[in-house]
Amino acid sequence: MELAVYEDEDEFRTPETQPTKRRKKKSVVWEHFTIETVSPGVRRACCKQCKQSFAYSQGTKVAGTSHLKRHIAKGICPGILRIRDKSQVAPASAPAKIVSDAPKRRYRMSAAPYVPFDQDHCRHEMAKMIIMHDYPLDMVEQPGFVSFVQNLQPRFELVSFSAVQGDCIATYLSEKQGVMKFIEGMPGRFCLTVDVWTSSQNLGYLFLTGHFMDHDWKMHRRLLNVVMEPFPESDTALSHAIATCLGDWNLESKLFSITFNQASTQAVLENLRAFLANKNPAILNGQLLIGNCIARTLSAVANDALVAGLDIVQKVRNSVKYVKTSESREEKFDDLRQQLQVPSDKVLVLDDPHRWNTTCEMLIAACELKEVFSCLDTSDPDYKESPSLDVWKQAEILCAYLKPIYEAASILITTVSPTAITFFHEVWKIQADLARAVSSEDPFVADLTKPMLEKIDKYWKDCCLVSAMAVVMDPRFKMKLVEFSFTKIFGEEAPNYVKTVEDGIHELFLEYVSLPLPLTPTYAEDGTAGNSAKMDDSGRPLLTDHGLNDFDVYIMETSGQHMKSELDQYLDENLSPRVPDFDVLGWWKTNKMKYPTLSKMARDILLIPVSTVPSESVFDLTNREMDRYKCSLRPETVEALVCAKDWLQYGPPQVSNALVKVEFSS
Repeated sequence: MELAVYEDEDEFRTPETQPTKRRKKKSVVWEHFTIETVSPGVRRACCKQCKQSFAYSQGTKVAGTSHLKRHIAKGICPGILRIRDKSQVAPASAPAKIVSDAPKRRYRMSAAPYVPFDQDHCRHEMAKMIIMHDYPLDMVEQPGFVSFVQNLQPRFELVSFSAVQGDCIATYLSEKQGVMKFIEGMPGRFCLTVDVWTSSQNLGYLFLTGHFMDHDWKMHRRLLNVVMEPFPESDTALSHAIATCLGDWNLESKLFSITFNQASTQAVLENLRAFLANKNPAILNGQLLIGNCIARTLSAVANDALVAGLDIVQKVRNSVKYVKTSESREEKFDDLRQQLQVPSDKVLVLDDPHRWNTTCEMLIAACELKEVFSCLDTSDPDYKESPSLDVWKQAEILCAYLKPIYEAASILITTVSPTAITFFHEVWKIQADLARAVSSEDPFVADLTKPMLEKIDKYWKDCCLVSAMAVVMDPRFKMKLVEFSFTKIFGEEAPNYVKTVEDGIHELFLEYVSLPLPLTPTYAEDGTAGNSAKMDDSGRPLLTDHGLNDFDVYIMETSGQHMKSELDQYLDENLSPRVPDFDVLGWWKTNKMKYPTLSKMARDILLIPVSTVPSESVFDLTNREMDRYKCSLRPETVEALVCAKDWLQYGPPQVSNALVKVEFSS
């Protein structure tokens, strides 16, 4: 009996399953294979292109053709691949077609698209994967990864640690081109935030992030540099890192302010001011140049409170721990809570001592449930650490002074772009409350709030002027809120402080009027250079402002009684209504033609960032630490990995995609 061939069968056929009539071979695979007898009763299918043979029949058993189809249609046959590479292959979105001189026939098989293999593209995508997910570079040499890749795509040539390090650097350089182009198109000045990370090796890593505002008055941020400083506590470390950043991005003349995540010594600030005096024009004699991170300030204030109440916190923590570490004890606690009908929906949580918000939440919840704790020993004889009434009273006082700090810090998480305007309100209210508390007759309250007030006072002293100026640039408040709040804070001395803000805002405005030359290309709204001549409606050139800057100042100084400046007109107008979701930046965008110079000043002031840390680190009590693995890498590799990860989240750069290869020697 002749053996019949059936398509798409992976199992061998037996004679009992064969039809009695021989069927003609219809599968397309026979256009690429011939059947050869290799021994009595044994036949194999031989590929016409690569001459490789495959099992076909042995005795009365016949193999199917699925394995033959995979050979010719899945890009396995070297001969087929050579023919495809020479021919015009259809796009990746179209099904692959097998090259053959024989007439086309219909056959059943998956219409998988043919995607040409590209070693360089695969390496580029692997580098992006490593960067985006913080995978270690040496994963490319780990046996499990090597085996996975070899089975996934045998044609991929595995790379070494040095090679993938070079690929990551190349990705960083490619992305950097796009970021540079993006920054070049930004109008106005820019602001820096500096976040200092520590490491187990006592090395410092300074994260420098640039903050910009585009032509549409939308804020943007980009991580610009990660600079390793071997002696981060030195007087010159900060100046060196900022000099590196400004030179690397050609931003020497555009810096408006710097916000730090920690207090700096006077020597550090003097070194920085001296460096910037040569590279960057000082705005308002540098009074707006340096600011402190509000997140770190609030964390320091909260930490002072927790340290002052350490014994109280520990007693409450022990009680919460007793309940939360046993399911049966927690059930007893909940049963007792229902019996007592405590009117609180708070849930007990055990805190993380390194994140002060969790400690605050634990104390607030425990204080609201203190009645349950006081009665818990009646239903649970093993509970013997119930805090006394005095402890609960002091815990409630501690919560009362922690809660405003907690609510202010939470704004950094719930607000997309928190501004100095918001924290002007928060800080002066906290400062006023603490100023009253330090005079309390209760020694616990006085001792608790004294160190808190010292830190708030320092922040207020360092950042009061820039915060007040931001408030003035808000058309809902202008000088009115400054006058009101200063009266609450400074009492009889308030007029002197109000005058300082008024003089400062007018002096700053005159600087923007008198120094348009370095700002003209920066602030050009159409993004073009300011060298082309302007024409009137008839095509005749208009007189430019070049050479008349001093005249503008003269007009401002001599015509004050007859012609109000933009700033005075703005201040004299009625306040805008305080409607919900008022958009300050949107208001200035709408009124930039009415206030062409003042709007530029407002753009820069409202851009100043108040915090240096991401939302997930707002409540941390310690600085962030670089992990041990990254510390083992070269500093330029660390910078490339961290910066490129930040940039990749914003999409591909709008620059040439030409392949850049960087190789490192072992």
